[in-house]
Formats: sequence, C-alpha cells, structure tokens
Amino acid sequence: MTDRPLVAGVDTSTQSCKVVVCDAATGEVVRTGRGTHPDATEVDPARWWDAWQSATAGGLLDDVQALAVGGQQHGMVLLDDADEVVRPALLWNDTRSAGTARDLVDELGGPQAWADAVGIVPLAAITAAKVRWVRDAEPASMERATRVVLPHDWLTGRILADRGGFEGWTTDAGDASGTGWFDAATREYRPDLLRLAAGRDLALPRVAGPAEVVGRTRDGMALAPGTGDNMGAALGLGLGRGDVVVSLGTSGTAFARHDRPTADPSGFVQSFADAEGGFLPLVCTLNAARVLTAGAAMLGVDLAGLDELALAAEPGAGGLTLLPFLDGERTPNLPDATASLHGLTRTNATPENLARAVVEGMLLGLASAVDAVRERAGCPVDRVLLIGGAAASRAVRAVAPDVLGAPVAVPEPGEYVAVGAARQAAWALAGGDAPPMWPVAVEATVDPRAPERGAEVRARYAEVLRAAHP
Repeated sequence: MTDRPLVAGVDTSTQSCKVVVCDAATGEVVRTGRGTHPDATEVDPARWWDAWQSATAGGLLDDVQALAVGGQQHGMVLLDDADEVVRPALLWNDTRSAGTARDLVDELGGPQAWADAVGIVPLAAITAAKVRWVRDAEPASMERATRVVLPHDWLTGRILADRGGFEGWTTDAGDASGTGWFDAATREYRPDLLRLAAGRDLALPRVAGPAEVVGRTRDGMALAPGTGDNMGAALGLGLGRGDVVVSLGTSGTAFARHDRPTADPSGFVQSFADAEGGFLPLVCTLNAARVLTAGAAMLGVDLAGLDELALAAEPGAGGLTLLPFLDGERTPNLPDATASLHGLTRTNATPENLARAVVEGMLLGLASAVDAVRERAGCPVDRVLLIGGAAASRAVRAVAPDVLGAPVAVPEPGEYVAVGAARQAAWALAGGDAPPMWPVAVEATVDPRAPERGAEVRARYAEVLRAAHP
C-alpha cells in the first residue's frame, strides 16, 4: 500500500502499449510497463489486449485509484451486436482508403464543405474513409457491423468489461474529432456524414466530458474517458500559448492549443478538439522517425553513426534534398508517393551529405507543418517542443532550430501521451475545472544558429517538392 494517491495513464500506440503509474499530486512517474504491438497497418484488437496484459503484469496497477487511456487516432474498430470485433482494425497508416477519401470529399461538395462541416478534410488516414473502404471492399463485414469505435475507446471498454465495470461505450471529444463525423466546433456528432461513409447508420460511443468518470472497476478504480494520442501529449506537456509541439515518432505531428476552431479547406491543418475543452489544430505526416532508421540502414550504420555523419556535413547537405515519403504521405496528400533524392552530383555524393539530407528531409516535412499551424490556424510560435523517439538524435537537435525556424526545447525523455492520460485520470479523481499542474522538465533548449541557411534549405525543399509533385 502507498500513502499517496496513484493514477495510471496508458498509451496504446501504433507500436506498443505503454503504461505509467504517477503520483496524482505531483505527476512523478513511480512505475512503468510495456507490451508490444504487431508492426502492421491492420491489427486484431486482441493483440492490443495482449500488450495491455503484458504491460500491467506483476501488480503494476496495485493501489491505482484512477486510469485513462490515450490511443492512436483514427483507427477503425467495427463491432457487431454482441460487441465482438468484426474484422481487424484498420490503423491510421493504412493507405488503402485514399481513393474512398477522395470519393467522400467529392460527394459532400468538395474540401470547403468538409472543412465547414467538421473542420477536417478526409484523407486516407481519417476514420470515415476507412469505413467507406470496408463498405466498398468488404460489404459482408459492413453488413455485420452495428457499431464503430476508436482504439482508445475499445481498450477503455475492454478494461472495464474485464474488471466488472462496463456500462457502455464512451469516447472523448479529442479523439472523436479525428473521425470525420464529429464537429469539434459544436462538440456534436454528424450522423449524416457517418451514413455517407458507411451507407447506413452505425452506433457510436457516448462523448464523455473531459474529466468525467466513465466507469469503475469492481475494486473501485475509476476510469476517465481517455483521449487521442496527440491530445494526450498536449496534456502531458502542459502546453501554453506560443508552444508548438513537433512529435517525431512513427508519424510526425505539429500541433498547438487554441481557443477557436480552424477550417482549412486544403486539409493541411485539421481542426481537432483537445482534451480540456479547447481546440488542437494539427498537421500530421506519415514519415518521421523511420526516415532516420531507413537512412541509417542505407548507409550501413546505427542511429549514433547516422548522427556522426550528419553532424560532419555542412547545412544543406551539399545541395542534396530528400523528399522523405517512404510510406507515401498524408500531408501533403500523396498516399502513393515514394521517397526521392534530388541534386545528387559526383561532388556531393558522400555518406556525410546523405546522412545530413536524411535528417533535414525528415525535419523539412515538419517545417511545413509548423508554418501551417502558425499561418493557417493563427497560433503563435514562440518555441517548438520536440518530443518522440527521434528527438533523442543529436543531429536532429542541432538541425531542428534552423530548419523549423524557431527555438527548440527538448523536454526530458518521457512517455508524454501516457503521462497526459494519467493527468486526465488525476483530474477525474480530484474533480475541478482544470487538470492538476504537473511540472515538465526541459533537458535542452537550442536557438537557431544559422537561420539564413535554414531558410535556404527550406526554399530548396519547397522547389523540389513542387517540381516532383506539381
């Protein structure tokens, strides 16, 4: 037993299930656990449950009074009338729904109609496009389905069902706002848009309040509604005005908190709700940390070796420019694109320049995202908070301030999605108008050193991108 209240947060991400147990008052992480997910773009949710059980084995949740789940956004989990999973969940990074996304955009009247309706324009990643894909490609699956939930919804419900506290499916406004059938501005579902996608009505989870207790286990542990992974990270970092997060994980994201919704008809900026009653304008790319691992493999080095090579090259990589679309791309909307290297000559063909081009290419995709959050959503950019696995790279930290065009702060390594979920759990446990204040330690802050070189690299990247994908 412990004399201090403990809460837990979960990050059921693309690659793994991570659980942190925190002091509810201070946010101090006192225990952690982890389980692994399959590396795929469609996954049987039973594998998420296996990872949850691995992550929480050995009494990890002993004395925990409240828990919340943060989860990968946009994943589609279809359930039948017995709440059994109809088919493997389609994840955000499954691009088979690119064509159905275009169909949905056209059928409603174009991008502006979608931006006005729900603040986002369907791309392959968006849940509505995946539902339409199942309707068209697997009509028997759609015929069997009666309900659609998101990954964090499913795990929250499964935990409650396993521990005797399930009362019905729930979600939160943050994760719901990434579906294509929830309006972040009004905090209401658009069932007509779900019908447009599915061709029929499907039941949806109830949208709970930000600090609501949605169920209690038989031993009394409260579950908060949870949220999407980006909203969870915003909670974990305690974002303030002028902060923009750049997250470099499997995907890359740039987002900031805002007090009003955005309607960007280009689809570049998606107007999500956050997990605190406000808004989270966000840009997401498919390609981030894996660009570095692919570059290291191509050069026959590990990630530390990639850092050494990249830091030995001059800014601009001798004129090399990498378009890093290794897995296609979500933003810009190029689902069928491949990566390409431009400007290669006999003079600049060195391992150092190639390594530098890999690091710059990954960051340049996110530089456009930061610009969009600033210019299209109207969020000030006083500093960039750099998180995710690739934020540990020495080369990324050195290159990012010039390429992103802002001072870069690197918080101490941490599972910020899971910590944000734990902070939500502490909020639900304590009640009140706002989550508890938990400090966030910054490991390093780096100012731009050669902003003019950064501007040159960005201009060249934009020119190459226009030429390759007019």
